[in-house]
Amino acid sequence: MDKYCEVFEKFNLNLNDESIASKVFDLIEKKSKENYNRKVLNFLYSCIDLTSLNTDDYTDSIWKLTGKVNDFEGARPDVDNVAAICVFPNFVSAVKESLTANVKIAAVAGGFPSSQTFPEIKIAEVSLAVADGADEIDIVINAGAFFADDFDTFCNEISEIKDACREARLKVILETALLKTSLNIKKAAILSIYSGADFIKTSTGKVYSGATPEAVYVMCEAIKEYYDLHKNKIGIKISGGVSSPEDAVKYYTIVKEVLGEEWLTPEYFRLGASRLADNLLDEL
Repeated sequence: MDKYCEVFEKFNLNLNDESIASKVFDLIEKKSKENYNRKVLNFLYSCIDLTSLNTDDYTDSIWKLTGKVNDFEGARPDVDNVAAICVFPNFVSAVKESLTANVKIAAVAGGFPSSQTFPEIKIAEVSLAVADGADEIDIVINAGAFFADDFDTFCNEISEIKDACREARLKVILETALLKTSLNIKKAAILSIYSGADFIKTSTGKVYSGATPEAVYVMCEAIKEYYDLHKNKIGIKISGGVSSPEDAVKYYTIVKEVLGEEWLTPEYFRLGASRLADNLLDEL
């Protein structure tokens, strides 16, 4: 545990959930309204990981989703296309063979959404998804290892999966509603970043409730403190229940105020969503 204590000591872990909730409420109240404009809504659309993670997904439905993204390319000169299409790993090849738009291919993997399977299966699934053409991989933390303070297992899994990603970027899902407290969220974020995460992500949206402004605020603080230490940017992805333009703008506001405008690019800011894309276009 000593090496993990040394890492944690570099970060502010003196956190109070009520104080953070109050800070976030004030921030959103003061800043969100000015960010609710056409320019920001256009930008938010370009940060979407357009997602299909349904039990009844099939090749035809994935082709249909990809066709929708292809058709949008250049159709609205004022709005850039989504950042990525996110699917189960077995559908990466279907997206790859039909995608003509300039967007990334993301795949959930590693025993998504519970992360409860053999480590060898997690690594194999990631490797197969990357071999089929995935540019980005989204995995869930080993929450059982985290709660047991088995940080070696927690970190080694992420590091091994990162190696299996090769050139693909790795997004690590914290499942913040399961972690519950600000302290747990920040510690899991720190461990994930040090283990090789290119992004940290809020939620799967499958088992537990999704993103909250408070969780995103804490994750942004972890990213900022890590950047101050190492000058290395880590991205943030907000997912789980983000469907309205109003909610998307709230999260945009938190990222802007905590991390700064240099994080406001699809390279470092994503929104995992299925309904948000249409709702943003309707608002625009």
